[in-house]
Amino acid sequence: MAKGYICIIIAASLWGLIGPVSKLVFREGLDPLEAAFWRAILAWGFFSVHAFIKNEIMIRKQDIPGMAIFGLTGVSLFYGAYQTAVSQIGAAAASVLLYTAPAYVAVMSRIFFKERMTRVKIAALILTFIGVAGVCMGSEKSAGTGINASGLFFGLLSGFCYALHYIFGKHFSGRYSSPNLFLYILPVGAFGLLPWIRFSHKSPVAWTALICLAFICTYAAYYFYYMGLKYLESTRAAVVATIEPVVAAGLAYIWWKEYFTFIGYAGSVLILAGVVLMIRDGLNSSEP
Repeated sequence: MAKGYICIIIAASLWGLIGPVSKLVFREGLDPLEAAFWRAILAWGFFSVHAFIKNEIMIRKQDIPGMAIFGLTGVSLFYGAYQTAVSQIGAAAASVLLYTAPAYVAVMSRIFFKERMTRVKIAALILTFIGVAGVCMGSEKSAGTGINASGLFFGLLSGFCYALHYIFGKHFSGRYSSPNLFLYILPVGAFGLLPWIRFSHKSPVAWTALICLAFICTYAAYYFYYMGLKYLESTRAAVVATIEPVVAAGLAYIWWKEYFTFIGYAGSVLILAGVVLMIRDGLNSSEP
């Protein structure tokens, strides 16, 4: 089980780079949806190479509809909503709003996978959401950007779509490796974004940032994430991954001078407390 926690922590840390790197892409003149498109299509290239090298290219006919839905919700809608939220309310605040996801995950996991809601899970989720609320309240001084209605909507939407990654990922993880799965869902997601994109000129800096988003923040992060899901149930993975907004907030401060108030930083501590509580419970349990 320790291996599962380590993999999820690595994945969350790599995802924490998405917001700060995306802001560099926006500074170079790209729209959020174009950034989302290139993130998906370039990452597809990396996953495709991996899948063909490992000869992991099979797909079952009965899984095609589910993968298509996953591609549209987990790539088109998720990538687009998250990039839009970053552009409107900043990298740190967008990353925190993403972590409304554990609530959706807990409910959907109970419905679809019959996972138990233990006292430790409930306590960890409570700490997490109090922390998320604190970071949201403390984002008003974040590089001069507050939480506006549009940014809030796209941030919450990205949280819901993020939750679907845990549900679909758990559903497909037993039958498909991450390269095999993303070989099919990423092109669906990219083409789902295509009608809404206004392409622009891209500088070498923009291309470098886009490749970083695709390889480090997508290919490498998902690889570790789906490896972690093999060892953890989805609710635990969702809570452990809440270190992502802490990583994003730290990088956003160093790189883009985004910062929180005291309440925001206190919320970050509560998020970490929830993560530690979940890890300690998992390591002390006999869960496979």
